[in-house]
Amino acid sequence: MNAAGVRPPPGTRVPSVVEMSAEFGIAASTAQKALPHLKSEGLIRAEVGLGSFVAKRPASEPSA
Repeated sequence: MNAAGVRPPPGTRVPSVVEMSAEFGIAASTAQKALPHLKSEGLIRAEVGLGSFVAKRPASEPSA
């Protein structure tokens, strides 16, 4: 979700830790801790050398 509470479409690049900390007003360490959690929940996918991206919506999650 972004600061407005809207989930971006699949394939959208996830902001960097520095960008997230600025956008959400949180410490960079907090943003860094969130990424593995989001990945384990299947909400984002990481591509080496490219960054993290919003994953496809799980089948169990209703579309908005």
